[in-house]
Amino acid sequence: MKALIALLGAAVITMAAQAQNVTSVAQADAALVQVANDRAAVNEEFAASERECSAKFFVNNCLDKAKEKRRVALSAIRAREVDAQHFKRADSVARRDGDLAERARKDADEAALRAAQPPKPAKEEKAPAPAPSGLRVADREAEHAAKIQRLEQQDAAEAAKRAANVQAYEKKKAESERRQTQVERKKAENAEKAKAAAERAEADKKKAEAQAAAASKK
Repeated sequence: MKALIALLGAAVITMAAQAQNVTSVAQADAALVQVANDRAAVNEEFAASERECSAKFFVNNCLDKAKEKRRVALSAIRAREVDAQHFKRADSVARRDGDLAERARKDADEAALRAAQPPKPAKEEKAPAPAPSGLRVADREAEHAAKIQRLEQQDAAEAAKRAANVQAYEKKKAESERRQTQVERKKAENAEKAKAAAERAEADKKKAEAQAAAASKK
């Protein structure tokens, strides 16, 4: 059990150290795959700990330690998962921003090129050609700015929602573990009481048999 706890603790330290090292989408994807594997490993280790604790006298104390180790490990894994997901969302926003900026740059270049060309002879008086293009570029730049603002607001709202979900999940899990611990502690207490009652009954039985045997000899 001590070796298992030490191994799990080392895994938690490694997970926490990796939580902020995502610098590319490929790393984020790999991190999410590793998160799934690590979460399965932690749950498997906890199941093994439960089996080992059930064979010990102080079952509740052993289970409490195993649950705390699992909670710490899963929290570190969740931090890595959130970091990878946030990087992928930020990368998607950056790519959209880059596409919009490139489109606006091309429109501006085209407008400047048309403005630099000598005007063609017109049969009738017309508005200057660059003006519509200039208006179109300005409109697209305004649209681009509005989209960036909406994306930033959406990302902020999602971040707050993620934080609230994580907090609610941790609270619910802690409450569930607390109830489970109480149930297991009650079961252990009942088992100990039943064992003590059986021992007392056995002692009373032996005492009665001894008294009956002594009475029969008189």
